[in-house]
Amino acid sequence: MAPPPDLLSRLILLLSLAVAAAARIVPVQYLYPPFNLTYFHFIDTNGAFLLSPGSNFSAAVYNAGATEASDSQSCFFFSVLHTASRTPVWTATAAGSTLLESVVLSLSATGLRLFDPSAAQLDPAWSTPRLREPVAALRLLDTGELALIDARNATLWSSLDRPTDTLIHGQPLRLGTPLTSSASDQDLSPGAYRLVLTPNDALLQWATSSSSASPAFLTYWALSSDPAAVQDSSHAVASMAVNASGIYLLAENGRGTVYRLLFPSPPPAASSKGIILKVDPSGRLRALTLAAGAAVATVWAAPANDCDLPLPCPSLSLCTAGGNGSTCMCPDALSTYSNGGCAPADGSSLPAAIPPDSSCDAGKAVKKVSYVSLGAGIGYLPTKFAQADASGDALPACRDLCSANCSCLGFFYRNSSRSCFLLHGRIGSVFRAGADAAAGFIKTLPPPPPASSRRSLSLITIVFGIVFPTVAAVLMSLLLYAMGAQCLRRRRPQHLKKSTSSWFKLPAMLSLSRAASSAPSASEDLGDDEDVLIPGLPTRFTYGELDAATDGFKWQIGCGGFGSVFRGELPDRSTVAVKRMNGLGAGQGRREFLTEIAVIGNVHHVNLVKLRGFCAEGARQLLVYEFMNQGSLDQTLFRRSGNSTAALEWPARLHVCVGAARGLAYLHGGCDRKILHCDVKPENILLDDRGGVKIADFGLAKLMSPEQSGLFTTMRGTRGYLAPEWLMNAPITDKADVYSFGMVLLEIVRGRKNSKKQPEEEEEHATTGSSGGASSEHTTSGYFPAVAVELHEQGRHAELLDPRLEGRADVAQVERVVRVALCCLHEDAALRPTMAIVSAMLDGSMDAAEPRPDLLRYLRMYGRGLVDLRPAAVGWMAKGSDTTAGVSSSWSPPSCVSAQQLSGPR
Repeated sequence: MAPPPDLLSRLILLLSLAVAAAARIVPVQYLYPPFNLTYFHFIDTNGAFLLSPGSNFSAAVYNAGATEASDSQSCFFFSVLHTASRTPVWTATAAGSTLLESVVLSLSATGLRLFDPSAAQLDPAWSTPRLREPVAALRLLDTGELALIDARNATLWSSLDRPTDTLIHGQPLRLGTPLTSSASDQDLSPGAYRLVLTPNDALLQWATSSSSASPAFLTYWALSSDPAAVQDSSHAVASMAVNASGIYLLAENGRGTVYRLLFPSPPPAASSKGIILKVDPSGRLRALTLAAGAAVATVWAAPANDCDLPLPCPSLSLCTAGGNGSTCMCPDALSTYSNGGCAPADGSSLPAAIPPDSSCDAGKAVKKVSYVSLGAGIGYLPTKFAQADASGDALPACRDLCSANCSCLGFFYRNSSRSCFLLHGRIGSVFRAGADAAAGFIKTLPPPPPASSRRSLSLITIVFGIVFPTVAAVLMSLLLYAMGAQCLRRRRPQHLKKSTSSWFKLPAMLSLSRAASSAPSASEDLGDDEDVLIPGLPTRFTYGELDAATDGFKWQIGCGGFGSVFRGELPDRSTVAVKRMNGLGAGQGRREFLTEIAVIGNVHHVNLVKLRGFCAEGARQLLVYEFMNQGSLDQTLFRRSGNSTAALEWPARLHVCVGAARGLAYLHGGCDRKILHCDVKPENILLDDRGGVKIADFGLAKLMSPEQSGLFTTMRGTRGYLAPEWLMNAPITDKADVYSFGMVLLEIVRGRKNSKKQPEEEEEHATTGSSGGASSEHTTSGYFPAVAVELHEQGRHAELLDPRLEGRADVAQVERVVRVALCCLHEDAALRPTMAIVSAMLDGSMDAAEPRPDLLRYLRMYGRGLVDLRPAAVGWMAKGSDTTAGVSSSWSPPSCVSAQQLSGPR
């Protein structure tokens, strides 16, 4: 019986391949069909079977994993290589494209194919598309282009039209044709990263879903956001090209440049045409030189920081950039490694990844789901480039949105913009972020019950019925005994009391109502000998240690509302500032002290003063801060001595503006709980000789949880910096700090205090000087914010600058600061920007907004003397008088309340 025709043809093909394998393949410049080969042909050679005319490039059956130490022959690919460096610049990549023992590369008149002759079907694993003419030859050019040509030498197919992970010098990358990384340096099949063009940009993306039907991609780098990118036009992007000078996004005509990114160190002329752009297996985009006789060199790479890549560390690991590379560790809430990533420390598990389009029981998804917080200041890639899944809602709504979605593995919520980002598919590593970082929450499932919990219900019922009554009786007896002992202790004379330790319930204390805070509670009425123990705080010092450190509190360097500040030196030779609290007999003073510890001790940011330690020995309560050797901003900004014209230069002033804004933005949005400073002024901005700018004095801070309304009524702050809502019995939010900061910005520009001087203030201001300010024709009112509004509308920003600088400032930067300051001073708190936006506008990463004149009317009216807002006038406002000086009481007044009225003696 004769064998079937298809089986006979396979036997003939295999026999011909075996015979051909005995002959050594010699590289040629043209290859003619029919031609078949496998890796057997290249066991003893370098795999090349086609050379370009100048031998710059070769087509080969390439074993990416083969080294001198390893003769592995298990992974072969059909690739175009740079001959000298053996760097692949194109590979036939598709499922099953690896050349194993039974896979054949075939060149025929219909094109190129990779197929397995032993398979049931002879369908190719990879092939060139249908061609318009029969193939006459396969050739390779010195540009690296692999082409199929017809009998007239016309190109039927080109590898340049189907790039893989590399863009060659002069090769265009068009819309809809991505560069896809290889899985690894040894596996050239498609990986998880790609470079893709859009009509507006070039983006690096990471495939977070392995589903081939609906892959999900996450953008983690954009060419337009790179610091070296320059935009030349607003045309739509049509293609991308690379040459020795840089990367170019081109318009439709192929000549007009939309974006250009120039390399910092262009390659030498000898290798200028050997430049390639490659998406490497880690997801980084690299520009490489492939000069003959030279090693491959990186000219440029992006992202530059390892921690800006999606997966430099295992899943959910915290990536920290360093000089010698990045380091990886689990966040505190995820302290154990599981399957190459971080997992919850409490034994709960992370849910399995489900494709976003999969159907599931949403009701079941909500049950038994909890979340673990990644902690403050930890960022993730979706919050940089991805569109929010929801916006405008509070954090609980974001949580519920994730809980009801089976494929959601967690979410990030940015409080400043009320944006919600859901996590699907694979989750990458996280990194340390800035003040406006979104807060991350990872969905967890409860741990499986232990084997002991599977006992029969009857046994549990019996044990519960016997043990519970007994335990309840014992606990009741102990409680009665403790209550009796407490009563006896309270009746004991004061001199017989023992020194004990007490734990203050800070959250409960900090949320006391205004009525309750008017008198000390029983929990605050503590003896002088009782200690204050607060877990998780910095070093605790004894009073004797701090007395020795300050040489008997001899070096006083400042004075605040609740204490004096002294310079000290610890035994480790480090200099500190020791704040000794005064007036602790009042309940407010004790609350003030505990508030500062609770806030400063748990908040860490480069622009916030660091609490080194504290002392709590009865009435002796002190705080130990890091020392800022340049003192407070007011000492540097307002200092005038004789005829000296020395002043803080403009670049330093702008640096202070940006640093202080970032510190406040972190307090408002970067902590676990929102913190209001409530006393933003130059005296509470500290400087050092290394350019450090830090916000200090959190004694008037207010902690706010997301569930709270954000309102409190006790008036706090300093005259001249208080927002209008303080005097209008209106809700107080973080926008009150924004208003105060706007006043500080104007003082930084002018170099003088803003407030209109009253006769009783002349002596006070004489110590800080009164010269300088705007031009003489605009200083009659003496109220600089009103002058700033007027000159801003006239575009005369240079006249607002401190005259001591004699014009040494960038007028555009001065205008930017003035515009931001006036936006902060809007009468309507809801229309003031957040501190995160203020910070972005000041550092130039966001355009400065234009202030609204109708929201600054009250500044003009006060500056022109149309209203009297001294403390006595505040009483008039409280009585509800309808008019004064012809102004309706519906107008919101500026903040001019004495400091004693607000926070006690200073």
